[in-house]
Amino acid sequence: MNSTFFPIFAGNFLRMETETHPFRPFLPASARILFLGSFPPQPKRWCIPFYYPNWINDFWRIIGLIHFSDREHFCLRGEKRFDEAGIRAFCTEAGLAFYDTACEVRRLKDNASDAFLEVVTPSDIPALLGQIPGCGNLVTTGQKASEVIVGTFGCAMPPVGGYVDVVIGTRPVRFWRMPSTSRAYPLPLEKKAEAYRKLFL
Repeated sequence: MNSTFFPIFAGNFLRMETETHPFRPFLPASARILFLGSFPPQPKRWCIPFYYPNWINDFWRIIGLIHFSDREHFCLRGEKRFDEAGIRAFCTEAGLAFYDTACEVRRLKDNASDAFLEVVTPSDIPALLGQIPGCGNLVTTGQKASEVIVGTFGCAMPPVGGYVDVVIGTRPVRFWRMPSTSRAYPLPLEKKAEAYRKLFL
């Protein structure tokens, strides 16, 4: 954990810590879709040490609904915990890669809200894509992540549920903008799944 000091007014300083990304990029050799969120929530909100670890985030329920017609497919029965081993195996087989658009952030409030997340160091997206040569789809899963991609590469902002074509380095990819899987985003899970289903057609 890094610390930075910012002056508020003469003689007084506020200590604001930054967080570095807690997970390694998950980049199966067969990856064809790279999912990019903003940054993981604080560890106290994790139910597994993997991407989309918050029990009340619906990402894994959406994936379960799309691929198995069962929103609870990746939920362990009787536990408020996702099946990490099952998720890793499925994503490896299906060619789903994961990281986030920031590898270092500062939380301006003690919560998981993107609205109070300051990106200190953006992720090296070209380097990630360089490790998964068969990947032609970059997918952001929320507004903050989408803004980072647009700001970094100077491309147009896709509509929610849609994509724009963009060249990253020398690599043409489809940049998809998906609705947030947070329950704070006002859209029923089934409607979110309709948007995400387009990625797998």
